[in-house]
Amino acid sequence: MSIRFANDVLDARTADGRQLTGPVVNEHLVRAAAGTTMMLCVVAFGYAYFEHRYWILQAAATYLFADFLVRLTFGISRSPAGLLAGWMTRRQPPEWVSAKPKRFAATLGLAMTGAMAIITNDGIRGWLPQSICLALITSMWLEAVLGLCLGCEIHGLLVRRGWARKDEAYEVCAHGACDATPRRSR
Repeated sequence: MSIRFANDVLDARTADGRQLTGPVVNEHLVRAAAGTTMMLCVVAFGYAYFEHRYWILQAAATYLFADFLVRLTFGISRSPAGLLAGWMTRRQPPEWVSAKPKRFAATLGLAMTGAMAIITNDGIRGWLPQSICLALITSMWLEAVLGLCLGCEIHGLLVRRGWARKDEAYEVCAHGACDATPRRSR
């Protein structure tokens, strides 16, 4: 039996004693990729905010858009940030989590970097591209440092509200983000 890893096929894996059957991704790889891309955004934001040099933000936004596009098309293991993250985490055993919430988060990243690339390359400067960059930095920091996938949480909320379809292949998500059972209010 095999499972899909983004766009790759791997042998069946177990996590918490269960056999995984749905698409999965290595949580360590995703967090390391978020950390490396976050650092790029921090440098680009710093030059834009303090030095008013936007060419670095333009280049970073264009690069990140391409990186997210590769992640969504071919899998994170084939994106430039994913290759670097794979090298950084090569000695850690993989922690498999469901891929669909991570793909939703990457889609949000693609949308934000695409908007930032269009805005900065069109010559718009100031608070708008800086705000988008800060939102990216915040979401990547939450993923890399705290292990909180904001896009996964949003996707889980959409599924719980019935605005997105529940995927039966959900099996293991970081911190229970893909739990589709309605949460009781306290």
